[in-house]
Amino acid sequence: MNSLKVSDYMQLRPVKLTAEMPVATAVDKLLKSPHIGAPVVNDNDTLIGWISEQDCLASLLESSYYCEEVAIVADLMRTDVLTVRAEDNIIELAQKMLSAKPKVYPVIDAQGVVVAIITRRDVLKAMDKQQQSCYEKCR
Repeated sequence: MNSLKVSDYMQLRPVKLTAEMPVATAVDKLLKSPHIGAPVVNDNDTLIGWISEQDCLASLLESSYYCEEVAIVADLMRTDVLTVRAEDNIIELAQKMLSAKPKVYPVIDAQGVVVAIITRRDVLKAMDKQQQSCYEKCR
């Protein structure tokens, strides 16, 4: 199991948002994807933040009440984003997920460019596949 890497299970086409994007546009992109959040990147695809569906709720409530757009992604995004690298070990990521609460991690390269995302479900799939393999070997 120690040989399982993030790169084996990461999703290579994540939704990426920009800081200047209206929250309504970001929500539309999130709703069209299977994910509950997305990395916020600059023009070079370098990670600058993260925004989740939950982060968008208050803004949407306010904009619905006043019937106008009131925020952009930069107003709501988190800038203290936990990240992983493609070469990181799945077991270490699983342990990180137990203590830290993000369900989705951006995968970045050495320059901080977002190359993928990996979700808790992806990690579960990796661990389940490994466990199934162990079970079959024991038969």
